Amino acid sequence: MHGSSSERPALARGAGQRLLIVAGTSDAAELLSTTLELAGYRIVAVPAAADGLARLVRERFDLVVVDATLPDVTELGRVRPTLARRPPVLLLVDYASLDRIVPELGLGERDYVTKPFRVADLLARVRILLRGTGAGPPRGDGLAYRDLVLDDARCEARRGTRLLDLTPAEYRLLRHLLVNAHRVLSKEQIGRYVWGDHRGDNAIEQLVSRLRRKVDQDAPALIHTRRGFGYWLGCVDVEA
Repeated sequence: MHGSSSERPALARGAGQRLLIVAGTSDAAELLSTTLELAGYRIVAVPAAADGLARLVRERFDLVVVDATLPDVTELGRVRPTLARRPPVLLLVDYASLDRIVPELGLGERDYVTKPFRVADLLARVRILLRGTGAGPPRGDGLAYRDLVLDDARCEARRGTRLLDLTPAEYRLLRHLLVNAHRVLSKEQIGRYVWGDHRGDNAIEQLVSRLRRKVDQDAPALIHTRRGFGYWLGCVDVEA
């Protein structure tokens, strides 16, 4: 007996793991960032392999996604950086280049997907690579920033010991801000994530204002406005 053609397996989702994307074009970086953010990962994107290496030396990442067609990737393959931790790497490769040797990159376990990639394939390979690292959610089954914690299993948010009484839209907004901590999100990005389309500026401003009143009753304030650009979450004393 055949199943319904509309039944599809659920896409693999993350739990706040931190991913570094190395992609040359802004279009590619935007596509990867949006895809992985919506899947529950925290993203940092850089345009060149050398920039990626510099971030890896300074910061901790759970996985690196690299466009293997970037011109400086081959040069990076000759470098053996001193890293405290070697995260796995997912390479994006052209189908025609599969017969070539992929540079080692001095990182950990490797896998690849061919371009143009299917979202389901990309997310599945990311999930498999992360499974081998033991990288999990920052706390419990959700996301956390200092004393602000989201529990996705219960759809609850807490600031310290205080339970936040959030509407579904407020919860989605807070989750989007947490996944992108220290990154400014435009009103259009917020509208598309929270409601699936772009709402008027007034609706987004009211939503942010309601969420801010609930989250920022305790110091320090975590939700901020970058006038003319959008909103971001984090502490002002922490470098973005």
